Amino acid sequence: MISINPKDLTTAKLHSYLLSSVAPRPIAFASTIDAEGNPNLSPFSYFNVFSTNPPILIFSPARRVRDNTVKHTLTNAEEVKEVVINVVNYDLVHQMSLTSTEYPEGVNEFDKAGLTMLPSEEVKPFRVAESPVQLECKVNDIVYLGKEGGAGNLIICEVVKFHVAEEVLNGDGSINQEALDLVARAGGSYYSRAKKGFFQIPKPLKTMGIGVDAMPEEVKNSMILTGNNLGMLANVEALPSKEEVSSFINHISERYPDIKNTSHRKKHKLAQNYLSYGDVESAWKLLLS
Repeated sequence: MISINPKDLTTAKLHSYLLSSVAPRPIAFASTIDAEGNPNLSPFSYFNVFSTNPPILIFSPARRVRDNTVKHTLTNAEEVKEVVINVVNYDLVHQMSLTSTEYPEGVNEFDKAGLTMLPSEEVKPFRVAESPVQLECKVNDIVYLGKEGGAGNLIICEVVKFHVAEEVLNGDGSINQEALDLVARAGGSYYSRAKKGFFQIPKPLKTMGIGVDAMPEEVKNSMILTGNNLGMLANVEALPSKEEVSSFINHISERYPDIKNTSHRKKHKLAQNYLSYGDVESAWKLLLS
C-alpha cells in the first residue's frame, strides 16, 4: 500500500484520487435562478442528505481547479437563496451530463439538454419535469471552505416541499428503489446505476456541443429517440456535412437496400441502434439523410 500526503499532490491529482476513492456519490441536479430571472441547471456529486428534522441537504459547487473561478450555481444561490435539487435516474443521465458543459452566463441548460422547466410551488427556480423526485429548497447558509481552485462551497438547503412521481411509489406510498433507478457519480467518466453497476459516459466537449435546442425539429421531437439518445446526439461540435451524409448512406446501402426511401421512424430506430454502441457520428448521418 502506498501512502500519500495530500500536500505533495497537485490539486488536479488530489481531485482525481478523492473522486475515485469516495464513490459512487449521489448527484444533486441543482436548478437555480439569478437575480434577473435567468435559469441555470447543473449537476454536483459533492452532495448528500444531512438531517431529517429539519430536512437538510448539502451540496458543494467547488471552485474550478484550472482557473479558480466559481460556478453560476454558487453566485445564483448567493443572489436568490433558493434551489431545487432534482434526483437523476438512468433515463436522463446523458441529458444531465450535457448540462455540466460550461456554457456562458445566460445560456439556458434546460434548453441545451432538452429538459422541461416545471414551475415550482414554494421557490423561484424551476424543477426538472423529467426527474422522478424534485426537492424545493431554501438556502439556509453557504460555508466557504477556501479561496483556491478546488475549494468547496457548502450550500446548506432546507427542503420546503418535495414532489415524487407516482410511478416510483409502492402501494404503501414508500419509494420503490428499483423503480427509481438512480445513478451515481464515480471517478473519471464512470457512473454507477444503482441496480446494474458501473458504466461510462464521455465528458461533454470542452468546445461545447450543439445542444438539443440546435437539433432539427424532426430529431428533437422524435417519438422514438429517448432523452438519453438526445443527450448523446447533442454532445457534438457540429453536424455532418451533406457530403458526409451522402457517402455514409451509399456505404450502408448494400446492408440496407431501402435506406434511402425508408420512413423517419425506421431511420430513428436504426440510429438508436448505432447510439447503443456509442456511434454518435453514424447515428447523425442516418438521421440527416
